[in-house]
This record gives sequence, C-alpha cells and structure tokens, in this order.
Amino acid sequence: MDVAHETHGIVAEETLDPSDWTDVQALSHRVIDDAVDYLRELRDRPVWREMPADVRDAFTAPLSRSPAPLDAVYDEVSRTVMSYPMGNIHPRFWAWYMGSSNFTGALGDFLAAIQGSNLGGGNHAAGLMDGQVVNWCKEMLGFPASASGTLVSGGSMANIIGLTVARNTRAGIDVREHGVAAIEKPLRFYGSDQLHSCHRKAMEALGLGNRALRRIPTDAGSRIDILALRAAISEDRAAGFRPACVIGTAGTVNTGAIDDLRALAKLAHEEDLWFHVDGCIGALVAIAPDNAHRVAGIEWADSIALDPHKWLHAPFEVGCALVRDAVAHRRTFAVTPEYLESTPRGLASGEWLHDYGLQTSRGFRALKVWMALKEHGVDKFGRLIDQNIAQAFYLAGLIEAEPSLELAMPPTINIVCFRYQPGIAGEALKALNTEIMLRLQEQGIATLSDTTVHGDHWLRVAIANHRTRRDDLDLLVGETVRLGREIAGSS
Repeated sequence: MDVAHETHGIVAEETLDPSDWTDVQALSHRVIDDAVDYLRELRDRPVWREMPADVRDAFTAPLSRSPAPLDAVYDEVSRTVMSYPMGNIHPRFWAWYMGSSNFTGALGDFLAAIQGSNLGGGNHAAGLMDGQVVNWCKEMLGFPASASGTLVSGGSMANIIGLTVARNTRAGIDVREHGVAAIEKPLRFYGSDQLHSCHRKAMEALGLGNRALRRIPTDAGSRIDILALRAAISEDRAAGFRPACVIGTAGTVNTGAIDDLRALAKLAHEEDLWFHVDGCIGALVAIAPDNAHRVAGIEWADSIALDPHKWLHAPFEVGCALVRDAVAHRRTFAVTPEYLESTPRGLASGEWLHDYGLQTSRGFRALKVWMALKEHGVDKFGRLIDQNIAQAFYLAGLIEAEPSLELAMPPTINIVCFRYQPGIAGEALKALNTEIMLRLQEQGIATLSDTTVHGDHWLRVAIANHRTRRDDLDLLVGETVRLGREIAGSS
C-alpha cells in the first residue's frame, strides 16, 4: 500500500501563511499608517489613562479555539492594547527610568521578527550584526576592540553577566565544576547603598547570598564613600573573607548620582578586585559632548552593564554587557554539546553567541539598534543626552524659583527629585505629594514616580525622552502647584 498517497488523501497539510497574501498586504499598510499616526499624534493624547471595565474584561476571555479574520484581530488590539499603553514613549512620561523608543527601531524589530533568526549563533548575517552592535557599544564606552560583550534583555541581565564573570574569575577555584560551596573563603562584593535592586538578585542567583554584597555609605551627593569602602575591604580580609568585586554606579536610580569611577578603578587595581560598573542609567553619557566628563574612568572597568533601550531609545528590550577580558567572559559561560559542535563550513561555522551568556535561544535585538544608529549617527544620540541633562537643570531652576516647591538636591544628570511644600511635614506631606502624583497620572498630564532620598519622601522626574520639551516641564511645575493648592485647600 502507498502510505504517503493514502495519508495525503486523508489529511490536508496546513500552514500559518495565508492562502492569499493580498488582504494581508492591505492590512499591513493600514497597520503602518496607523503606527505613524499613533506617534505623530502622541503629544495630543493623555500620558496614561485608566482602562474601563470592558477593556479589562477583554483580557479574561477564554482561549481561542477557532479562527478569526486578521482585520478583526487587529481591531481588537487597536481598541484594547494600543489605546491604553504604559505611556513611556509620551513626552511627559518621567517615571522610574524608561526609554522612549523610536520609529526606525520599531521597524527594525518588525524586520527582525520577519527574518526570524535565532541569535544563539551560526554563520548568518544577523549574528554578524549582533557582533557589530556590541563592537559599537565598546567604542562608545572607550573599551578596547579586544574586549568581549553580548546583547541581553536589559540592565538586570547585563549586570548578572558581568558579576558572574567576576565571581568565577575571583573565586580561586573552578566554580563551574565544583560550585560555590567549594570556595574556601566566602566572597565579598561591594557597592553603594544606592545600588539597584538587581544586584541583590544577582548575589542570590549566583549562590553567594544577599550578605555577600556590602552596601557602603554614600556622601551628601549620594556617591559611594571611598574611605568607607577601603575600610570595609580591610575589615573583611581580616575576618577571613575574600574581597572579589567593587561595583561602581554610573547613575543611581534615585538621584542619578555617579560614583567617582576613576577613584574606584584605582582602588580596585590596588586591592586586586574586579571593577564592574552598573551603567544602565548613565554609561551612555560617555557619548554626550557636554557631559562625558561625568563618567570619566568608566573605560577602565573590567565589565560594564548598559541599556540601549534607555538613552539609545531602542524599543524594549535590549541591554548590553561588556567584559574587558574576552577569554574570561567565554570561559564563564561556554558549553559545547555534541549537537552544537562547529563545522569548518556552512551554517555551524559561525561563532556561537550563546557561549557569552545564559540563553541558548536569543532574539535578534541588534537590528533595531543598528538601524537607528545608522539613520541618525551616534553624535545625535549624544546631543539628545546633553539635551535631557540640560532639561533637568532647567526643571531644577523652575523648582527653585517657585516658593511652594522644594528641591531635594541639585541634579547630577537627568533625574530631579522635588516636592510640593505648603509648610507641613511627615506623613501628611508624603500623602499630599503622593496624591499630586496620582492626580497627574489620572488626569493624563504627566507620569512621575516617587522615592526616598536621605530619609525623606520626594517626587521624582527622570527625563530620558527625546520628545520632551522645556514647555512640558513648565506645564509640570504649573500643574503640580495647581494640584497642590487644590488638595491642600480641600483638606
């Protein structure tokens, strides 16, 4: 019996491709047109708005079992997802620390998805472009061409990559073979008390535990205290620990403070420590002509974490880890199973990029960064960073000129902390400013976050948006004062 013939007669083979591409092509043109309108009219829409009940209910619908027309699927996405964004691409979104994306990068993400390459490695164009973007990041940060690097999901993973190499390099044993339990002297890592929380997660994931990370006090400008750091290292050595790594911060989350990276590099060299820089907020200040001096010394780091989806405005998500010692980087992660052995020619003759991180399957993150850098040139991105920093100083000036507003501290780069101050204190002052922040969000005016600086509660503005203008900051100050008076007057 002809089994193939019989099977062909029983079951029709299927595909996800349409039987007729004409309708898909027409809808694709509509999607692009809508996307252009979406960005062109962005400033005229609320920064954020609450979803009505019917939209929320849409996300509880059961699993689809039968097909629906693609145009109907797109209409639902447009009505629900596109109409109620987080808002971080809006010119008046200044909460936490978000990138604002760019249209060319979005096209890059689309094309990367269409091409569909897996960046685990191999001899193909996407892999070479991935390496090219890493090389460009090295050049921007002043790293040598011989250094290594990898594109990852974001800053948290980039920090984990760098700190993993640091652990393995300074452990004194083969950690990959024997594990952290075999380390003779417990390792110690050091950073300021302003470190991002991802460093705690890194210590836990690396099997070292939160107590392996010593938080060093900071000065009035929220920079790590070098003398206190040196004393902590000496104390730990005397107690039988093994100091392994110092983490410098190029832009703290709370205030944007930048540690003295030159002094930290010198100390790390003298104490034989790995020098890692968390530059997810401020590393790319290195390309800003007016402000590059603020991160002087970053080029001396052993490893750096940075985020192209912040000040290179790439669509989420893309981070980058750079490691000076390429051999140590690969030695930390490389595994060659029999099914991924290299060949002298063909697809498997290319470099295996998964040897430089934790993921075997990797998305094609490089294209969106590459296209935007090609279109605009790195110098423009540097000027945009200078622009954001100048806007932060402009906002600080507006705050200082308004009697009812109070500035936490002068900005270092692009983060400004302030509050409305009608002459009250404590929890009442915190509650008032929290209510101002929430009403700014709910009325679609602006999105801020809040934090604690030197023990006090403050509103926080992080200007990392290429669409922000000074009149947006004028509006923020005016609306904050209006809301403050309105809330204080009704209480």
